[in-house]
Amino acid sequence: MNATENNTAQVISSEALLAHYQGHRNLTRRTIEAFPEKEFFSHSIGGMRTFAEMVMELLGIAGPGMQEIVSGKTAPLNEHVDHGNSKAKILELWDVATEQINVLWPQIPTARFQENITLFGMYKGTVISSIFYFIDNEIHHRGQGFVYLRSLGVEPPAFYER
Repeated sequence: MNATENNTAQVISSEALLAHYQGHRNLTRRTIEAFPEKEFFSHSIGGMRTFAEMVMELLGIAGPGMQEIVSGKTAPLNEHVDHGNSKAKILELWDVATEQINVLWPQIPTARFQENITLFGMYKGTVISSIFYFIDNEIHHRGQGFVYLRSLGVEPPAFYER
């Protein structure tokens, strides 16, 4: 296989990967919705962060990370968003980030997925490994959110319904 073929070989299309990612984002959104308002910002187990704090991390990564991938302009990671202790505001910010991902995604040429980048000025990898991190990190924190919900007596959304 020559170098050009190697750079564009795919197992999954860009569009399919976006659909997979957005499926996870949809499930995380439904997890946020399932939380009682007060507990979303206050409930913790074993010294872990609240789910609201975890979601702020996800918000700090998703939209800004995609913006950095597309523009090449580095900005520091910011995990603190102004939400006024309002779950509705967090959901609004989640929806804005989801739309931002949808708009930016098609601007990533297929060959770019293999390029080396340093996100937020400190995380080295390729574009694809960074996107996989976005997805994996979200799944990890959503799993913590599921544990929190169960500890509150709330049934989390079915993990397979993305």
